[in-house]
Amino acid sequence: MAVEHFSSDGVDIAFLASGEGDPILLIHGFASNHVVNWGATGWIDTLKRAGRRIIAMDVRGHGKSAKLRDPASYSLALMAADAIRLLDHLGIPRADVMGYSMGARITVALALAHQGRMRSIVLGGMGYAMVAGMGGEDEIVAALEAPSLEAVRPGPGLAYRKFAEQTGSDMLALAACLRKARQTFTPEQLATIHVPTLIAIGDKDGVAGSAEGLAALIPGAEVFVIPNRDHMLATGDKHYKAAVLEFLERLPP
Repeated sequence: MAVEHFSSDGVDIAFLASGEGDPILLIHGFASNHVVNWGATGWIDTLKRAGRRIIAMDVRGHGKSAKLRDPASYSLALMAADAIRLLDHLGIPRADVMGYSMGARITVALALAHQGRMRSIVLGGMGYAMVAGMGGEDEIVAALEAPSLEAVRPGPGLAYRKFAEQTGSDMLALAACLRKARQTFTPEQLATIHVPTLIAIGDKDGVAGSAEGLAALIPGAEVFVIPNRDHMLATGDKHYKAAVLEFLERLPP
């Protein structure tokens, strides 16, 4: 499956488009890319077998998309604009959208700005931290900006630095992204979302915050707790996949 590129208001965005059927846009998490988050975990194959058209983007600063180093380039609104321009580029008027972790934040920003373009949203790996914040971001930024992996102190920042190196990421672009993309949402903003919403979080996830707490703020939102999974291992879980497919199948055309 060949990666394609398009210009989102001058920013080069890489994406994969594959399969036939109702479209679903996939937005990956921080320091990841569409291959790691959706390909290696089996999501792309699973959704294609279910008869879906897959659009999986590399968020700016990640994967094969442009590596910008100005934090101002990474507001959630700008990243959501990349997503809607991708749908425009492909001539897709309306799609389901699934984001994981940071991708879930971008999905909410997209819903707030372009709700009419979304049939549903799936928010993976992000609960009440969407409102309260995650904490620890400064430590992660410092780890990404460190001159080497060996210079990073043990802790959450070290884990992110290791993951970023495994995915071949641009450390300074990721640091710039995290400085801005840590934005949160107010309960009042979330209350304006009226598309079908599924929130899926691992029961051992110490990062995302409460799924039920977030669901209480989004009218009609459903919750699926992914059993025996933390923030990283939940991504490709078979129970998570089954719950999403069941949720999508229940939606009206």
